[in-house]
Amino acid sequence: MSEPNLTQTDPEIATLIGREVQRQHEKLRLIPSENYASKAVMEATGSVLSNKYSEGYAGKRYYEGQQVVDEVETLAIKRLKSLFGVDHANVQPYSGSPANLAVYFAFCQPGDAVVGMALPSGGHLTHGWNVSITGGYFNAHQYGVRQEDELVDFDQVAKLAREHRPRLIWCGATAYPRIIDYDRFAEIAQDVGAVLVADIAHIAGLVAAGVHPSPVGKAEVITSTTHKSLRGPRGGMIMCDRKHRKKVDKAVFPGLQGGPHNGTTAAIAVAAHEASQPAFKHYGSAIVENARALAEALCGHGLRLVTGGTDNHLILADLTPKGVPGKVAAQALDRAGIVCNYNSIPFDPRKPFDPSGIRLGTPALTSRGMGADEMKHVGRWIAAVVEAPDDDRLQGRVAGEVRDLCASFPAPGVPASSTA
Repeated sequence: MSEPNLTQTDPEIATLIGREVQRQHEKLRLIPSENYASKAVMEATGSVLSNKYSEGYAGKRYYEGQQVVDEVETLAIKRLKSLFGVDHANVQPYSGSPANLAVYFAFCQPGDAVVGMALPSGGHLTHGWNVSITGGYFNAHQYGVRQEDELVDFDQVAKLAREHRPRLIWCGATAYPRIIDYDRFAEIAQDVGAVLVADIAHIAGLVAAGVHPSPVGKAEVITSTTHKSLRGPRGGMIMCDRKHRKKVDKAVFPGLQGGPHNGTTAAIAVAAHEASQPAFKHYGSAIVENARALAEALCGHGLRLVTGGTDNHLILADLTPKGVPGKVAAQALDRAGIVCNYNSIPFDPRKPFDPSGIRLGTPALTSRGMGADEMKHVGRWIAAVVEAPDDDRLQGRVAGEVRDLCASFPAPGVPASSTA
């Protein structure tokens, strides 16, 4: 007798997964932290490696039966070191936030000073924002952007660094559409003896593809997720200079967690292999080209973009001139088949759960093979829905046009939709 499959074992969950398959096929995914992992990455993630417990590191485990797992983890590390040109890589963090927490544990004591980008200016919660454990356990000081151009205020970064002499300075962002100037950050960190940490979660794929400057050689420690623009599984990694290897590894295990997720480790190895291929460089370039094309289309339809445009995969639109809150716009766009997220903008007068902006990104659309011509249509649809967020007929019409477009660009790594 064959083993029952998911539909037979749990038809309710199987149905829900089927609905998600359909949603990912029929809607435009413009959340910049989302992407489509390849079929190969998905297969590795859900493999029998998930059945194995592997506390410790290759060659020094606390469980037997690690002959295969040790090779898998060693291969993932080798490939990441080659891809990014780093001395050391740890692939065990469960995601980006745990990776960042491990860095604090490696270098800081509770109450130590740290400097990071403020959440309303585009930073991440784990860069010391007050509602995060990183803002509660450490003496966190936040820099922002200049009001006149919405770019990083390096005078403020330098002032905070000189005043507080932090153990860590964080650079990197989740809602900043411009190139990160690692040289400027490195100069400030060196001046005060701080460890510079570059969080490249959003742009890891762009760095790997060579379309965004690399922090290697400037930041002593680099953290990242392994999904987003890198198109890997939901996981995390820490890369660092050789001198910090033991400290980082000890902070991850046994400092913060037990056994790594071996299926994820294998999928990270697959993603690193895919990112090392020539096609990935073209993919990275196309992400940036599409983001610029979409930004141009949005500006052409009268939307105000934070910093006036983008250099990377991400666009932050300020809807204040339109008189439409970001949450209202994001919900209307979702009904129209366009999925983004509402997001605070720098100096936002509105509350974080009801902000003034929407955040858009092009990694997932680029993975589907869409290009500049498609971005013009997407920009037109977004502008039309934002102008009339209560127009149900408009949203229905746009949703139909979006489905037609998506049908011409199959989603990689996603099973055939039951409605296709």
